[in-house]
Amino acid sequence: MSNKTFVDIRRDLHQIPELGFQEFKTQAYLLKYLHSLKQDRMDIQTWKTGLIVKVHGKNPKQTIGYRADIDGLPIEEETNLPFHSLHKGNMHACGHDFHMSIALGILTHIVNHPINDDIVFIFQPAEEGPGGAEPMMNSEELKKWKLDQVFALHIAPEYPVGTIATKEGLLFANTSELFIDLKGKGGHAAYPHHTKDMVVAAAHLITQLQTIVSRNVDPLDSAVVTIGKLTSGTVQNIIAEKARLEGTIRTLSAESMTETKKRIEAVVKGIEVAFECEAAIDYGSNYYQVNNDPAVTESFVQFMSEKEEINLVLCKEAMTGEDFGYMLKEVPGLMFWLGVASEYGLHHSKLNPNEQAIEVAIDAVCSYFHHLSEQ
Repeated sequence: MSNKTFVDIRRDLHQIPELGFQEFKTQAYLLKYLHSLKQDRMDIQTWKTGLIVKVHGKNPKQTIGYRADIDGLPIEEETNLPFHSLHKGNMHACGHDFHMSIALGILTHIVNHPINDDIVFIFQPAEEGPGGAEPMMNSEELKKWKLDQVFALHIAPEYPVGTIATKEGLLFANTSELFIDLKGKGGHAAYPHHTKDMVVAAAHLITQLQTIVSRNVDPLDSAVVTIGKLTSGTVQNIIAEKARLEGTIRTLSAESMTETKKRIEAVVKGIEVAFECEAAIDYGSNYYQVNNDPAVTESFVQFMSEKEEINLVLCKEAMTGEDFGYMLKEVPGLMFWLGVASEYGLHHSKLNPNEQAIEVAIDAVCSYFHHLSEQ
């Protein structure tokens, strides 16, 4: 196992994507690899389906955290790669196979070439949902190793290999899932006056939800309310008793998220009155904004800008969500985008990142951690 390249490891992991808190094969694979390394400097701790690995430094003055998420998505892969997903209906369509193999590469280097400081590698489950970062940060297993700084990366299909992109402050938005269930009264299509039609109610609700961003959010702020799925009815001549709307909310500030939810609740109450129905709202998984610490970002940006093999980009914030924000809420740190030059984007069934980016990331992060430990 230890003789495998990190591209080989990525391909192995790509074949076994598992959903949040179901990453049993993934955890076992990671453990098998870790146990193939020298053990004298490592403490390995399981947490649910994740792992926490402390690599002891030679003369530690601080504890650096490095996080990699490990779960896949419920997407049927359409890449036709020779190492495609063996788990039907699941795929590493967000690059977490890359994240894991890069983390193992960094860990392996640090074990073989120790730095002064301690590093805690966090292999976090359930990033895609229901959210593993917040409970992992609150766990006794992670709390006992107090982090002074924490880092993570995310692949970026739109950037070329060799590009690292980041910025001070807000990088990723606040996000929340959104599920709304409507219940009225079904009946025969010929007798609509005896029913409470939830297809009509859902249609009006979707239209009204679109007014929240355009009429209730400050134009100088940003928010998104998207309904991506609507389920209702059974056949063409029966009026639907129920409807379910599934969507997402994204805002650039925590305050806007609170206000957007208040407005959604008010609109839904109006639908209940107007269409004489019952409604229930479930916000599902909520992710806190990814906010890069200014001092940490300045240090990282300055170092990476001096590396000839790295094209450093100071990017804009994005409406994507990442539960790494819960870690940055507690510990100063940074997340950055890693260019992987894929024709297809994140969460796409044909996502195919360029594997040359794996070595780029390992080399860049390892060199930065050596630099950071010598300060």
